[in-house]
Amino acid sequence: MHVLILGGTSEARQVATGLHPGVRVTSSLAGRVTRPVLPPGETRIGGFGGAGGLAQWLREHEVDVLIDATHPFAGTISFNAASAAATAHVPLLALRRPGWVAGEGDDWHPADSLEQAAAMLPALGQRIFLTTGRMGLAAFAALDGLWFLARSVDAPHPPYPLHMETLLDRGPFSLEGERALLHDHRIDVLVTKDSGGPATAAKLTAAREAGLPVVVVRRPPVPGGVPVARSAEEAVRWVRDRQGAA
Repeated sequence: MHVLILGGTSEARQVATGLHPGVRVTSSLAGRVTRPVLPPGETRIGGFGGAGGLAQWLREHEVDVLIDATHPFAGTISFNAASAAATAHVPLLALRRPGWVAGEGDDWHPADSLEQAAAMLPALGQRIFLTTGRMGLAAFAALDGLWFLARSVDAPHPPYPLHMETLLDRGPFSLEGERALLHDHRIDVLVTKDSGGPATAAKLTAAREAGLPVVVVRRPPVPGGVPVARSAEEAVRWVRDRQGAA
């Protein structure tokens, strides 16, 4: 059996680890991070050229199962995967970690896009902690009256806010570290995507403790009709069941 994992997430690496070496695994990474953590098995870097290119790759490399374990906000590739899987007649599973849920004491402000999140900020505070990744900073570039701390794995490229300090770091992040970061930079608003998972969740606890508003960008939906696994273990079982039935 040959499994193609569209990955880059920690869950994608966990699936590859759970299947390899008993199953041939190829992990495809988008190439947006300069020093990615590589999973076991075969690895390819870069895009496929849209849904048509991915469908052709699935056929040429005799892929039996496709797993979309991309970031919850990598919407385009997820819809390309659904289209390619249907064209190539390859079973597709989407792996999505559960989203975060607001608890008692949280002051969350949901947004449907980064642009909507940016529009909310002037009414919420002046010193903003952006944890939305380097690819979406253009949405905040016009907010010259605010100061931003932007955290990302790699250095961002313009356009981005005029008054912005960049913090290059990779999770997981500790609660103690997040508390200190909010205090030292005098942050009064946190902006995050609803990525889910424990690796970056400590910032939400730190913000709640500090009484800070949090703008939470909702994740895009999974393409209709695609089955969803909520953990790497569930995805591995799904593949094993198909392997046993083959």
